[in-house]
Amino acid sequence: MADTKAKAARKVPRGEKRREELAEVAERLFLKHGFAETTMQMIASEAEASKETLYRHFASKEALFAELISARAAAVAGPQSALARDEPPATALFELGMSLLQLITKGEGSSLFHIIIADAHRAPELAAIFYERGPGTTLKRLTAYLRSATQRGQLHCPDPRRAAKLFVGAVVSHHHLHCLIGQPPSPITPGEMHDHVQAAVEMFLSYFGGERSRAASKEESI
Repeated sequence: MADTKAKAARKVPRGEKRREELAEVAERLFLKHGFAETTMQMIASEAEASKETLYRHFASKEALFAELISARAAAVAGPQSALARDEPPATALFELGMSLLQLITKGEGSSLFHIIIADAHRAPELAAIFYERGPGTTLKRLTAYLRSATQRGQLHCPDPRRAAKLFVGAVVSHHHLHCLIGQPPSPITPGEMHDHVQAAVEMFLSYFGGERSRAASKEESI
């Protein structure tokens, strides 16, 4: 009986499932053809759906792209993240850093940056959507976390937004630059990724952290 209830709880409504399918098809076409060259008709045809069905789920191509970026941001710092759970700074920052670096260096995440660079001049609203739903949202969530951690006495961030920018920059700036110019460095190994993020966390805590956060950072690295 318990298994039956669990399966029922996990079942995705048909409308939601179809929406996810349409989004997956759109992402695949965006990556293949670029945003500007992909049309709603192409998406509908590839998904074996009518344009009416597609527009019922997404009001426009821009709305569809915005949902894709929001999903990426949720995976990095969404409701299930250590930030949202108010985990100790060493834990929350390390998880966020790893998620950001994986997004930048692996698979479709880096390809989405290429779409922005290639199509921003033809679709200027694309860059605004990308920043607002992606990096901008992550920055807001990190800023809110740092503000709360400061209020709890775990950190000392007089300007949480500036501190958030410094942390994100320390984690991704070098790798992001390579992605933007289309010249990725040698593949980063899991160990190198761990060490890079851990160093960024320790550097951040050495400046913004109190004694409790520094002790937690040492425990995280063991």
